[in-house]
Amino acid sequence: MKKNQKLPSQDLLNKSFLADLHIHSKYSRACSKLMEIPFIAKIGKMKGLDLIGTGDFTHPLWYKELKEFLEYDPDSDLFIYKDLPEGPKFILTSEVSLIFSQNNKSNRRVHILIIAPDFETVEEINLYLSKLGNLLIDGRPTFGISCEKLTLDLLKISDKILIIPAHAWTPWYGVFGAFSGFDSLEEAFRDATPFIYAIETGLSSDPEMNWRISKLDHITLISCSDSHSPAKLGREATAFFYPLTYENIYNSIKTGNLAFTIEFYPEEGKYHYDGHRHCKVCLSPKETRSLGYKCPKCGKPLTIGVSHRIELFADREEGYIPENKPLSVHLVPFIEILAEVYNISKNSKTINKLYEQYISLVGTEFEILLKLDLKDLEKTFPEKLLEAIEKVRKGNVFVKPGYDGEYGVVKIFEPSEKEISTGLKQQSLFSL
Repeated sequence: MKKNQKLPSQDLLNKSFLADLHIHSKYSRACSKLMEIPFIAKIGKMKGLDLIGTGDFTHPLWYKELKEFLEYDPDSDLFIYKDLPEGPKFILTSEVSLIFSQNNKSNRRVHILIIAPDFETVEEINLYLSKLGNLLIDGRPTFGISCEKLTLDLLKISDKILIIPAHAWTPWYGVFGAFSGFDSLEEAFRDATPFIYAIETGLSSDPEMNWRISKLDHITLISCSDSHSPAKLGREATAFFYPLTYENIYNSIKTGNLAFTIEFYPEEGKYHYDGHRHCKVCLSPKETRSLGYKCPKCGKPLTIGVSHRIELFADREEGYIPENKPLSVHLVPFIEILAEVYNISKNSKTINKLYEQYISLVGTEFEILLKLDLKDLEKTFPEKLLEAIEKVRKGNVFVKPGYDGEYGVVKIFEPSEKEISTGLKQQSLFSL
């Protein structure tokens, strides 16, 4: 029996603000040149984000721009873009890549999200990291130190720094990744484990998948976009209860007191299922095991995805819902909804113009997807668009899993027989 997705109540929406804590700048590899503060702020406001991570504060040129564009707000201990004081606000964040050997295994590769309280702390962090590697090479720099050492050294700079494993389950750079990660936070962080309060679930997993692992019950699960372009801002986000202050964000992450999270459908993530992209082979964990972890076309080892990795650790059945955990809300970005309704590429200039027109008429993206009564949109939105939004709110979509670096596909309206034969199946929102 298919069940409807539970959406946050109006009361919960009014009591909370939306934050996207993990993004990148134009100085990171494979990132849009539009990832600049003025444009990030503009698009973030259209999305309905109240707080955005700066990303990449370790890069000297980006750090200079942050100092130039952002102004300290003493009421929140956060930052505002000088030309858009009404928001969104900004919080100082960066991602680093660690490559090291541990427990008789070389090439451990873990990405870490760092959140810092102020520019003075960032300067000390950058001074420390500059002695370990060249900060100019990339917005997400690489260092040959362990998770434990990085964490303990950063906390000597300030106990208000947050260290969060980024996209924790991805195969090569997640703390629990199949190829370069660990089997537990304790194994990865050793003596620094008590200071790891949260993990970022990443695009290829969601809280429901992580709830199956009892060892993570005390860990806060945050969701962020890891955006490389403005259009991707807010594709995942975390809703915190007010007040909108650094102290409250720190304490909320430490204690797990979140309002809800906005989720990508994990099947749409690039590493949800197992597979071999060059051979166009996509497999469930069960199929992979039956094939001895070898590609049925070329015989080479398969890339083991997030779903498989979680199956290995899970000690609860699929669909388990713990008590007192934040609500998990799965959405399809508004621009993707428009692209399907109007049958236009989501990357086209036409769809961007259409997106901006609708936003200017009725409100932010998250207001459209979560808050506004559909009856109030009838005068502005065509019937098919209203139907699409309603289906997204209910979680009534079709999905084709991503694998081995290939994004999955989410369709709102019933796919063709050909699309069904290539792997699209109806999704009833993970037994919610």
